[in-house]
Amino acid sequence: MKKLSAVFLLCASVTSPLRAQIHAGSPAASAAVPAQGLNQDRAARSRELARLFDEIWQDKLRHQPEYATYLGDKRYDDQLADLSPRAFNDSLTRGRGFIERLSAIDPSGLSHREQLSAELMLRSLIEDQEAAPFKEWELAVNQYDGIHLDLPQLAAHTSFDNTDDYDHYISRLSKVPRAFAQTMTNLQSGLDDHRTPPQMLMQKALEQTQAIAAQKPEDSPFALPLKHFPASVSPEDQKRIRTAVLEAIANDVLPSYQRFAKFLAVTYIPNCRTEPGLWALPDGEAYYAFRIRQSTTLTKSAAEIHQIGLAEVARDQAEMLAIVHKLGFTDQKTFNAALKADPKQHPASAEALLDAYRHYIAQMQPRLPELFGTLPKAKLEVVAIPDYMAPTQAEAYYDQGTPDGKRPGQVNINTYHFADRSLTDVEAVAYHEGIPGHHLQISIQQELTGLPEFQKQSYYTAYTEGWALYSERLGKEIGFYQNPYSDYGRLEADMWRAIRLVVDTGVHSQHWTRQQMVDYFHQYSGLDETNTQAEVDRYIAWPAQALGYKMGQLKILELRERAKTALGPKFDLKGFHDVVLSSGALPLDVLEKQVDLWIAAQTAVSAHASPETK
Repeated sequence: MKKLSAVFLLCASVTSPLRAQIHAGSPAASAAVPAQGLNQDRAARSRELARLFDEIWQDKLRHQPEYATYLGDKRYDDQLADLSPRAFNDSLTRGRGFIERLSAIDPSGLSHREQLSAELMLRSLIEDQEAAPFKEWELAVNQYDGIHLDLPQLAAHTSFDNTDDYDHYISRLSKVPRAFAQTMTNLQSGLDDHRTPPQMLMQKALEQTQAIAAQKPEDSPFALPLKHFPASVSPEDQKRIRTAVLEAIANDVLPSYQRFAKFLAVTYIPNCRTEPGLWALPDGEAYYAFRIRQSTTLTKSAAEIHQIGLAEVARDQAEMLAIVHKLGFTDQKTFNAALKADPKQHPASAEALLDAYRHYIAQMQPRLPELFGTLPKAKLEVVAIPDYMAPTQAEAYYDQGTPDGKRPGQVNINTYHFADRSLTDVEAVAYHEGIPGHHLQISIQQELTGLPEFQKQSYYTAYTEGWALYSERLGKEIGFYQNPYSDYGRLEADMWRAIRLVVDTGVHSQHWTRQQMVDYFHQYSGLDETNTQAEVDRYIAWPAQALGYKMGQLKILELRERAKTALGPKFDLKGFHDVVLSSGALPLDVLEKQVDLWIAAQTAVSAHASPETK
C-alpha cells in the first residue's frame, strides 16, 4: 500500500520490545491460573487473535478497494481508494491501534502457527509506521508504478457477471477525477519537500499518460468490459451500460489523464531531480537502508550487498564462459554477437514468443510431483503485456489469479520489439514466472488452509522473488536446459540478478550514473538492449526491490545445504520444499527459523527410530 500523507509526522516509536513481546508473552500472569482456567484463557486469546486478524484484513480491503477487486472481492467495486492526507493519517492511526491491541494478546500457549501469524502481522504493522517518515506518498508515480498505470488494469481484474457489476464500474469511473487530483496534490507536496523521482523516469510516465489520454473512449483499456457481455445482461441494459461507460470515459477518465499530463509536463517534471540515485533525496541514505531491509528482510548494508554481487557476477561469468568455449567460441563478446545475429535465437513473431513460454511451462508440469508434496489447483495461462505498458516494462511478470480460481494466474510476456528479444533465457523465465516459480508458490499460498487471510496474500520480495529465482535452478537439477543455448540463458538470467546487486547499490549508494549502470550490463551480460534499458530504469524507479531476488535465492540455497548436511541420507527435497512453502511468504529470518525447526524435528524422528528402520 502507498501511504500518502502530506502532513503525517506522528510516527510512533515501535521497535524491538513489541517484536519480542509477541514471542515472550506474559508467562508470569498465567502461572497461577489453574489448568482448566488456562485452557479456557488460551482458547479466548486464540479467538481474540483470530478476530483481530480478520478486523485488520477487512480494514485493508475496505480502504484499498482496488486491491479487494484484484482478489475477487466485489464489495467495493464501485469505489476508489481515498488518497487524501486525512485518509492516510487515519490509516496510520488505525495501524498504531492495531499494534497496541496485538501486543496486548499474550501468545504463550498458543499454537506455533498462531504465534507465527501474530509475529508476521506485527512486523507488517510496524514497518508501515517505520516507512512514514520517508514520505513515500510524495514519490507515488514513475514509469513502472502509479495511478496512470494502475487504473487501466482495473477493468481486466474486475469480474463482470451481471448488470450490477457494470453499474459499480460506472460509479468507480466517476471517481477517477478525484483520485488524480489527490495524486497531484501529493506530488506537489513532494516538490515542496524536494522529494521527487528523476526527470528521465517521469518523462516516460508522461508519455504513458499522454498515450492513454489521446485514445478514443471506445479504444481505451477502460472500455474493455464492453467487448463481451455475459448472457445475464439484457440487450437493453447492454445499450444503457455502453453509453454510460463511454460517457464516463469521455467526461471523467480521459480529461483526468489530460490534466495529469499537463501537470507533469508543465509543473512537475521541470522541477524533478536530475540525479538517478536515491542518495540525492534529503534523507536518501537512510531511506535506501530502510528499503534494503524491507526488500531483503536482512540486516546487510549496501556495501556488503555490492560485494556479494561482485562475487556472484564472477561465479556466473566463469560458468557462462565454459559453455561459450564448449560451443566453439573464444569469448563471450564474440558469442553474444553471434547470438544477436542468429535469427534462430529470436522469435519470428509475437505469438511465437508466447508459444515458447507455453512450451517450457508444459514441459515442467508433469515433473512437479517429483519436487513437491503439495501442488496448486489454480490454472495458469500465458498472455502478452498490454501495448500501453509494454515499451517501458520488463521482459515478463506474473499476475496472480483470484483465490476462488475464477481468474487464472497469468504469465505476462513483453512482445514489444519481439524480433530484438532473445530466446535463450525464455526457459529460465518460464520457470521463474510460471512453474515451479511464482505461479506454484503464490497459488499454493492462496490455497493454504488454517491461515488468516492476510497471510495467504503476504508478500516479501526476498522470499517470493528468491523462490522464483531458485526455481530457475530447479529446472537444471531435474535435467532440463538440454539446449546449451538455453542453459547459457539460465546462467545469463542468474547473472542478470547478480548484476542487480552491483548496479542497484551502485546508483543508490555509490553515486553511479545511469550510463555506468548500462555499461556494467554491457560488460557482463548479453542482455538485449531493449531489456537492458528497461531494467536500468526499473532499478532507479524501485530502489532496492531488485536486491531481493538474488539475496533470497542465496538464502534458500544456504538453508537447503544446511538441511542436507544435518540430515544426510534422510534429507528429503520434497519435504524441504513443502516446509518452505507451507506458511506462505516469510521474511528470510523467519524462514530460517522454520527450516531449523523442521531439521530438528526430522533429526528427532531419526534418533527415535528403531534399529530396524535405521
